[in-house]
Amino acid sequence: MVDPSSGEAAAADYVELGEQPSSPKSEKYQKVSVIPLVFLIFYEVSGGPFGVEDSVKAAGPLLALLGFLLIPFVWSVPEALITAELGTMFPENGGYVVWVSSALGPYWGFQQGWMKWLSGVIDNALYPVLFLDYLKSAIPALENGLPRTVAVLVLTVVLTYMSYRGLTIVGWVAIFLGVFSLLPFIFMGFIAIPRLNPATWFIMDLDKIDWTLYLNTLFWNLNYWDSISTLTGEVENPSKTLPKGLFYALVLVVLGYFFPLLIGTGAVPLNREFWTDGYFSNIAKMLGGVWLLTWVQAAAALSNMGMFLAEMSSDSFQLEGMASRGMLPELFAKRSRYGTPLVGILFSASGVILLSWLSFQEIIAAENFLYCFGMIMEFIAFVKLRVDRPAESRPYKIPVGTAGAILMCIPPTLLILVVLAIASFKVMVVSTVAVMIGLALEPCLRYSERKRWLKFTMNPDLYDLRSPYQ
Repeated sequence: MVDPSSGEAAAADYVELGEQPSSPKSEKYQKVSVIPLVFLIFYEVSGGPFGVEDSVKAAGPLLALLGFLLIPFVWSVPEALITAELGTMFPENGGYVVWVSSALGPYWGFQQGWMKWLSGVIDNALYPVLFLDYLKSAIPALENGLPRTVAVLVLTVVLTYMSYRGLTIVGWVAIFLGVFSLLPFIFMGFIAIPRLNPATWFIMDLDKIDWTLYLNTLFWNLNYWDSISTLTGEVENPSKTLPKGLFYALVLVVLGYFFPLLIGTGAVPLNREFWTDGYFSNIAKMLGGVWLLTWVQAAAALSNMGMFLAEMSSDSFQLEGMASRGMLPELFAKRSRYGTPLVGILFSASGVILLSWLSFQEIIAAENFLYCFGMIMEFIAFVKLRVDRPAESRPYKIPVGTAGAILMCIPPTLLILVVLAIASFKVMVVSTVAVMIGLALEPCLRYSERKRWLKFTMNPDLYDLRSPYQ
């Protein structure tokens, strides 16, 4: 787990990488402090228990509860630790793109950026869908057809505008939305105490487990800890604030999943087929009546707004960070008067609209598949930087040696291989085509740079990765 008190000061013989300005271009913009950062991470990863219902449908109460209690140690903790170390080592908006570029070279850094940006946009296409899934019981017209399509477009436009208005606003909105989204489950917990049947928690039927749905649901709800790295340049004192934010967000996310599942599975009669997107609304009605149902529906809707805003910010600032290093055309590095990367926001929003026609399960499977490729490169970069650059400043350093770093990456890598293996043929084909586009896109951009069709610039204040882009 990320211990906020274990950051290491740079030794005298270290290269002072960790002391570089977090993002020279962003110094004039207001920085994000630790509390908004916690809720931005919370919404990058979770946003509350909305979307975990399929884990009960797929595997029953016992495996659902164990999954959200144990998988964080297999996946979330290692990913958060690596994000804390490399994010403070490279405190700029390129995030994981810079990590991979530094370790494996700029070509693979670009591939990392392409796959992670695409998986982020696919992920963001989920939130308008989830938003409407929770509202359709109150407004049946939103279930399908033209009203649903119009609602998705309007919602995307409104949330995109909020992202454009500034990251500080997004951070404080995330705090409000986070508190509002978690409060109804605290009330549900108190109401549910007399009705709890602990025996339900131990129900498991190994003959009726949908492993694909189960693992994809767990993986989707517990990943994306590294997404905050693309906002590190906007964080106040990132060497201390980022590890603290990750630590507190990790605790918040695990409790935000486990506690509602404990209530929902223990307080109402078990029917696994009912456990689909939006079922927490029905549980709320059974436990507290219409008023609690309304609150949970509103909390779910607003939670999906928060996740959209956090993901949109991460995706767009990633493009800004890549452009600052000359990986993308200069226009992606330009900021609006609110300090936000307007072109990156527009590109990310366009991708969301194009992908919003996919189903919930298809979106999860596709973004998981692409995300896995990116995470493998991150693990390789983390170990390689430990081996090749042991003397560089790491304001936060995981207290393990090279062997420990390798061992730490083995369990999440095994989980990645399982997720890749269970993907459907359709998801494999679509994801492979997406990867191949990235492999061809980078040489095309370099060719357009040589021909001067597009303008590329490198921010001279950023740390020298010895990249050919400079």
